[in-house]
Amino acid sequence: MLSKRPLLLIILGLVALSACSNNEHAHTTVITELPPPPHQFLTAVSKTPSAPSTLTVDPTADSKKPVLLFNLENGRTFHIGEDVPIDFSVENAKLKGEGGEFRVRYIADDDDMKWLDSAKPISLRGWIEGKHTIRMELIGPDGWPYKNGNANIVTKEITVVK
Repeated sequence: MLSKRPLLLIILGLVALSACSNNEHAHTTVITELPPPPHQFLTAVSKTPSAPSTLTVDPTADSKKPVLLFNLENGRTFHIGEDVPIDFSVENAKLKGEGGEFRVRYIADDDDMKWLDSAKPISLRGWIEGKHTIRMELIGPDGWPYKNGNANIVTKEITVVK
């Protein structure tokens, strides 16, 4: 019967020999280069005002308090290269650019937030193919979203196709 010490030396020798190989590919590392996922760079462009549309107030909102109305059909499909209109209005409050204390911010997907200080319509261009979200919020004088039912934080989903 072998003692523990020689058995340990035999095992260590076998491990050391298995690490050495005459095969030229025995220790080859394979690197696969993957391109980064596409990133969209959205640009806000001025848009000529269209005919006034009838926007409905969220039924949970108090129509006498400041309320954000965002006119974009949820689930709408756009084509690559097509601008996405950001048509909105604010009722019962003035935005900073109009002498008031309120602001509107929007966030496309999980990108940086952008600010709108007047209710002039804009369009966003530069979308890549896929599903996207646009979140609009009415921000009060205290810097926080102004609470009024479910009306002042609005998220819409769109799809961009080829």
